[in-house]
Amino acid sequence: MNMIRSLSLFLLIALLGACASAPDSGPGLEVGEQPATQVRPATGTSRPVLALLEQANQAARQGELAVAEARLERALRIEPRNAVLWYYMAKLRLHQGRLEEAAGLAAKSNSLERGDNRQLQADNWRIIAHARQRAGDESGAREADQRARALANEY
Repeated sequence: MNMIRSLSLFLLIALLGACASAPDSGPGLEVGEQPATQVRPATGTSRPVLALLEQANQAARQGELAVAEARLERALRIEPRNAVLWYYMAKLRLHQGRLEEAAGLAAKSNSLERGDNRQLQADNWRIIAHARQRAGDESGAREADQRARALANEY
């Protein structure tokens, strides 16, 4: 069961990881560089939240993004201070083209990250960079990308 749960979570992370990719960013800005590993739920994440993440994964694999969104929202009602859940929601919002929300949710995830999870923080800055770039804010995208790269060098 744990192996299946881990595999399902990995697939959700991989699927939602694809949501963070953006179109070519143009010369001089390489927004979209993906980390070598994916952010995983914290070890203290509750079983109900892990189950909701599995359900969100299944829905997303089937193209039912509204269902995936509902499952993530429910997980956030259970664990509203879980930085990783806000990160997943930010990725989903980016994929949906809801750019301002994506950037805001990624910033919220970073504000909730109390530990030393530089990978999560860097990935959040990548989401912000993508959102800003897609919104036409090239200088804001460059700034966010620089922050992501600086954090990526720390993990």
